[in-house]
Amino acid sequence: MTIPNAGTVPAVPAAPVVLLVGGYAGSGKSTLGAILVRRTRWALVDKDSATRDVVEAALHALGHSPHDRESALYRELLRPAEYRALTCAVLENVDAGNSVVATAPFTAELNNPEWCRHFRGQVEARGARLHAAWIRCDPDTMHRNITERGASRDTGKLSDWDAYLAGLDLRYSPALDGGRVIDNNSTVRALEDQAEQLLAAIA
Repeated sequence: MTIPNAGTVPAVPAAPVVLLVGGYAGSGKSTLGAILVRRTRWALVDKDSATRDVVEAALHALGHSPHDRESALYRELLRPAEYRALTCAVLENVDAGNSVVATAPFTAELNNPEWCRHFRGQVEARGARLHAAWIRCDPDTMHRNITERGASRDTGKLSDWDAYLAGLDLRYSPALDGGRVIDNNSTVRALEDQAEQLLAAIA
């Protein structure tokens, strides 16, 4: 992917900002995260980069495919551990005075008001501000993005795309107060423009 160069670096916020960027597979989370950190110079914590190798090694050691993301083992044991590791890394950055963009699906988390309240409390107790952006993407764009990236972990999704889509809420919005929706498909404004608007809204 090509990320435009940033112009002038924005002023550092008076209080650190935590911006969670969530969305379904192929929606453009990593692209938006990269755009945001190029413009702000904030820290980036990406769930796949931070935890994928450990999760795949654990799945293999436990006799599962390293690309399994559907079994009870992954969903009930490994996935929660991934998100604990992710949020720990985010909070450590905040403790160091850094603003953070964190990219992950956040499908269960941003749909859970209790999780949102708890994490907001952790962030605000450190003198920081919490925001969330959910990337909404049409099925054709998601399918194209997933196909083009060619990741083994997506094999199950692509092998029965209709069944996968049936399990998604394409009108999903974050339960987090003030959560914003970013539309990422060919019929709306460029993602770069929406990133600028998002940063202006949370400044």
